Amino acid sequence: MISRIIIGLLIAAFGFLIVWKTRNIIDIAGPIPWADQHLGGGGTSLMYKMIGLVICLVGFMWATNLWNAFLNATLGSVLPH
Repeated sequence: MISRIIIGLLIAAFGFLIVWKTRNIIDIAGPIPWADQHLGGGGTSLMYKMIGLVICLVGFMWATNLWNAFLNATLGSVLPH
């Protein structure tokens, strides 16, 4: 139980760092041409921030043990039981 919380919070912290230090991530990983083309100016920055937010959400769901409930609520009819 404690390990689940710690791992989930580490995942959420990693997502937060992506959102917080987007410019550094862009300098390291480079721009995303698809995002710039389809999301307009600053599309790469927006894409990295959205990825970071999704990672934060997954981390908090993992820490609070809501991952299975989320998957059942969203993809329950598609996934076999």
